[in-house]
Amino acid sequence: MFVDLAQLVTAIAQRARAASLVLATTPASVKNDALLRLAALIPESADALLAANRQDLAAAAANGLAPYEIDRLTLTPARLEHLAESVRQVAALPDPVGEILEERIRPNGLVIRKRRVPIGVIGIIYEARPNVTIDCAILCLKSGNACILRGGKEIFHTNTAFAALLTRALADAGLPADAVQLIPTTDRAALNTLLKLDTLIHCIIPRGGEGLIRFVAQNSTIPVIKHYTGVCFVYVDKEADAAIAENILVNAKTQRPGVCNAAEQLLVHEAAAEALLPRLASALAAKGVELRTDAASAAILARAGIAHTPAAPADYTAEFLSLVIAVRVVASLDEAIATINRDSSGHTEAIITRDPAAAERFQLAVDSAVVTWNASTRFNDGFEFGFGAEIGISTDRLHARGPMGLNELCSYKYLVTGTGQVRG
Repeated sequence: MFVDLAQLVTAIAQRARAASLVLATTPASVKNDALLRLAALIPESADALLAANRQDLAAAAANGLAPYEIDRLTLTPARLEHLAESVRQVAALPDPVGEILEERIRPNGLVIRKRRVPIGVIGIIYEARPNVTIDCAILCLKSGNACILRGGKEIFHTNTAFAALLTRALADAGLPADAVQLIPTTDRAALNTLLKLDTLIHCIIPRGGEGLIRFVAQNSTIPVIKHYTGVCFVYVDKEADAAIAENILVNAKTQRPGVCNAAEQLLVHEAAAEALLPRLASALAAKGVELRTDAASAAILARAGIAHTPAAPADYTAEFLSLVIAVRVVASLDEAIATINRDSSGHTEAIITRDPAAAERFQLAVDSAVVTWNASTRFNDGFEFGFGAEIGISTDRLHARGPMGLNELCSYKYLVTGTGQVRG
């Protein structure tokens, strides 16, 4: 049966726009009711969700996806409960819509108020990440936005199962089911149409690999908030506490190496390298991490009898997404800052030090969305920041930067109240 994809996607966007006008004035209590219904449905529907996910996992294995890609695809009972908890957390958050950001009275008596409002209709383009379906839908709903979800073929069955729960929760709460819609095909032609509907869709947020994000940015006539690669650095300063440095580095690199806030690059101050680098390298090696080294770090590790591999130039800007880390020795704090500002993707960087002055300089001078002091890069996450969930981690500078929660899914409008004033 022939399906006109352009007509199909346009109709979805038209329904989303209509739903967005309803959501914009929906009370927080009604939005929260829909969210809590969804939170209850997720564990209740675990068997169906996991069965759908198994279909996707079987196809992924047959297609030879990498282990980190399969990890991103995988749902477990624990991950479903984490999703349900994130829904409950978002329901408990204050509603950003309607907040008065500024108010002023002009000399002529006009009262001007700046009010937070939803963006409108948001298109979410993503790949092998089933949690994105829920995370994005609930944040859009809470912030009064309609959303159109277009996931990758790798998670089509899982996404379809989640979309059914979202439709049910919205309908049971008396909200338009079209407030959250899933594009029911992974055909690239549907995506091409979606990216051109700038009269109906107000913002596109791509989440996935660099290739997807670049394609969306280059082909969309709709404003795009981008989440590029996570080339995240850990800098171990000359005043670092060895135990803290080891714990943070192992966590940042190995807890979930396939995610964007995992550490990919290690810099060690030369004054601490001889003493600290063998300890750090041994801890990483014990977790199966391959060390790709510059000449200075290679010499230190060779003396310590620790296995390593010479780094290629491309390794110093790589997002490995696996148990690999590039290691360099730097001569100073300033060299560390300059190296990061040149080679990182502007996502998340960490400094490990007991020196507050060094930490302050690092945090102010490093030009990234999130800069931590004595804390893992893995904390750049909406859930960890208390947002309840995130719609993405923006490496852009406009309109949002870093983890995007509810406030970042809003714009504003000006409400002007007079008593009959006219402009002279």
